[in-house]
Amino acid sequence: MEITAAVARGAAAPFSLENVTMEEPRAGEVLVRLVATGVCHTDLVTKSVFPAELPIVVGHEGAGIVEAIGSEVTGIAVGDHVLMTYASCGTCSRCTNGLPPYCENFVILNTSGGRSDFTSALSVNGERVMGSFFGQSSFATHALVPARCIVVVDESVDLVATAPFGCGVQTGAGAVANVMKPGPEDSIAIFGVGGVGMAALMAARAIGVGTIVAVDLSADRLAVAKELGADVTIDGAAEDVVAQVIATTNGGANFALDTTALNAVIAKGLEALAPMGTLVLVGLGEATMNVEIGHLTGNGKAIRGCIEGSTDPQKFIPQLLQWHREGKFPIEKISKQYKFEDVNQACDDAHHGTTIKPILTF
Repeated sequence: MEITAAVARGAAAPFSLENVTMEEPRAGEVLVRLVATGVCHTDLVTKSVFPAELPIVVGHEGAGIVEAIGSEVTGIAVGDHVLMTYASCGTCSRCTNGLPPYCENFVILNTSGGRSDFTSALSVNGERVMGSFFGQSSFATHALVPARCIVVVDESVDLVATAPFGCGVQTGAGAVANVMKPGPEDSIAIFGVGGVGMAALMAARAIGVGTIVAVDLSADRLAVAKELGADVTIDGAAEDVVAQVIATTNGGANFALDTTALNAVIAKGLEALAPMGTLVLVGLGEATMNVEIGHLTGNGKAIRGCIEGSTDPQKFIPQLLQWHREGKFPIEKISKQYKFEDVNQACDDAHHGTTIKPILTF
């Protein structure tokens, strides 16, 4: 079938809307007509590194309506409203133990540019186009995805507002709810309140964390963070960021989240922790970090990584939807809608921080 997709043909070139040929669903695949898709930082990073000779369709926060299913798909029907999330194999030991973000085949299934057998369902005039990005490649009118990427939702769910739940939102919210698991007596410092950081903030407020501190360079973002429930906001450019966090949390935060992947910020997050505190890293950026070992051996602090919020999407996305229904997760306050044909403007606004969470609509 013929679809329209935003094809990336090199780091310097803008996305181009092209007619793309898509294969029919295989036995375990689902064809989804897109209603909306979020724009995630990972989409921008991937476009910036993919060579021009390997055109790719990115996008991995899709929401839409099922148009066809493969012969072996169960539990999903044509006409179902769905949110899409990352791909996992479902058979490795990590998947079967409830840890699909750490799937042994995660890289192949999500970032290899094709299916598990390395074929792509997408082409333009016979030229292979890299697809299956996080199982989706949702910067397109249609997506062909493995059934495990599908979360069926009630028809009352606003697919546009909740499209980002499948990646960026569950990454930030899950880091808090599934990894940190803070209580009402705890404090959390969030370094970087872009889309992921804001999701973490909303989750922290939804579960009743005692003190929430937001740190960012943008006064506008800090104002939104305050509106969403941050108890204290701190200018990340201030010389005494760590001292401010320690003072406002009575001796240091119990938990800290870094979304920036910048060495200098990670170091501040670690220093701002209380003894026995935990720093969780979710950002994509610098490949290595410098750690003052004394914080770990002398104060019992811990650093751990987190992929996709350590979530099982089939369980956690319904929790996010429940919070949204209850008014505890007002994703609309950080998002802005763009028409699909304005994909380049949406990505540019995301890159420059003009919009916290762009959502493309179809």
